[in-house]
Amino acid sequence: MKYIIFKIFLIISILYHSELYSKTVDSKDFNHRYLSNYFSALVSFDNNNNKEALKYFNFSKKLLNEHEKFLKEYVFSLVEDDQVSKAIKQIKYSKNNNNSNFFEASLLMAIDSYKEKNYLDALKYISEMESFQNNGTYEYIIYETLKSYTNLFINKRLNEKTEKFGKLSLITIAFQNCYLNNDKTGTYFENLINVPGGEYSRYLFFYLSNIIENKNYNKAKYFVSEIDTLSSSLIISQAKNWIDESNYKVFNNFFSCKSENDILAEFFFLIGNLYSSQEDYVKSNFYVNISNYLNPKFYFNLSLLAENYFLNNNYDLAKKVLNEFSFNNEIYGWYKIKRIGEIVKESKNTEEFIKYIENKFNKIENPSAKILFDMATIYKNNKKYKKAIKYYDEVLKKINDNSEAYADTLYRRGGSYERIGNYMMADNDLLKSLDIIPEDPYVLNYLAYSWLERNYKIDESIDMLKRAYKQKKNDPYIIDSIGWAYYLIGDYIEAENYLIQAVQLMPDDPIVNDHYGDILWKLDRKLQAKYFWENVLQLDSTEEEMKKNILEKLISGPDKI
Repeated sequence: MKYIIFKIFLIISILYHSELYSKTVDSKDFNHRYLSNYFSALVSFDNNNNKEALKYFNFSKKLLNEHEKFLKEYVFSLVEDDQVSKAIKQIKYSKNNNNSNFFEASLLMAIDSYKEKNYLDALKYISEMESFQNNGTYEYIIYETLKSYTNLFINKRLNEKTEKFGKLSLITIAFQNCYLNNDKTGTYFENLINVPGGEYSRYLFFYLSNIIENKNYNKAKYFVSEIDTLSSSLIISQAKNWIDESNYKVFNNFFSCKSENDILAEFFFLIGNLYSSQEDYVKSNFYVNISNYLNPKFYFNLSLLAENYFLNNNYDLAKKVLNEFSFNNEIYGWYKIKRIGEIVKESKNTEEFIKYIENKFNKIENPSAKILFDMATIYKNNKKYKKAIKYYDEVLKKINDNSEAYADTLYRRGGSYERIGNYMMADNDLLKSLDIIPEDPYVLNYLAYSWLERNYKIDESIDMLKRAYKQKKNDPYIIDSIGWAYYLIGDYIEAENYLIQAVQLMPDDPIVNDHYGDILWKLDRKLQAKYFWENVLQLDSTEEEMKKNILEKLISGPDKI
């Protein structure tokens, strides 16, 4: 509260010496009521209550034609509320008053021109954006990319010179070739999809759309034949469903490379995604809504809006967006159910969440392997291991027994068996998983750690952990496991070499801190050991049973437990 009062006082002080408050302004135009509503709007916006902010902005609209700062904030709130048309109308009106000299104003005017396919006007407004390109990295990217796309739409040829924005440039080049239906379209998309260290599988959807638009259905079937729907992105899983059902026409209902607005919409979605990854949900929503305005057909993109609201604890708005999705498209219909379930969990409790999911699941006829897999994982994550095993059993019946998906499901079922103490079945599943993917580092780690906990096959466990570590040298769980293995064979110095890395990578993990404390105790650094054990007691994720063990260690050391 003190912060808000201070902020209001600061704003008043600034405004008193700025154009927004001037003694030359007529008191009828700018009185205390407008000022009060303006401040209330700012506070509401700051508290992530955009609806409330808009209400107060509307109460003080007298300021619109007089003050650029007010107009900018008002327009931003309108777009975030998915009132893009209204925001554009307000900018158009304000331009007559020379009151719209900011990046978003020129951007929205360009958006309006794109909507009307008036690309020369769009280019004019993009030129206005040039003066703002140093305001931030993304503003510069938006300016340059829109300029490139607009020249493409006008001249119908590739731009010889393209700004270098890393992976963003690869995306732009792929879409430009797709728009012109060039022979190299496939090459560019395939290079993009296969970029090492990046998650660009989403762009397979647009490549598939292009392939299908050119009626090359066999090629589309080939590309999706190896897709693992259990772990792939929502949009790719949905695309695979359509193609498996030979439902090709539906692709054009969402996206076409021949549509200028569809391409631009995807670009703005990308910008929104980048802001979301930086936890700037307000700006992310701004660009997602622009994307939706340009291509309202592609309502799948609203999933990012729902995620932003969810992550910002705005559950009512998240549910409102999620209600746009239906089971007509199975993958997104199921996504809706899961996400609303998560909201139930956050607002109520885990048991209510499970009840909600079960109720919705029981209404689904012939659920797909993906849905069964998700149900199993929900049960596993909530420590209902026997139910998890039941659903993993059903998944295995529906998928290829030599696929990565099969290996992954065995790994997860094996982990569930291990949690209930059925080690024979656990080992059987984990070893079968390794038969399919022999050097999977996560399966190697899980099986080896399970053996270590049972004091079983120690030497073989260490060998498996070395193989896992060789592949994943920065994975804290694998580092913890191999460090603990050395502890068990009495090599405490080597154990510390690994555990100190694990602590640095996962300082808030109770098991890692506990293990490090045990090692320090053995190295006769008992004061340091107690520090890490006491840290375990302070961590929110520490379970009650572990807390009891830690309290005993603090009294008598680890050897007495």
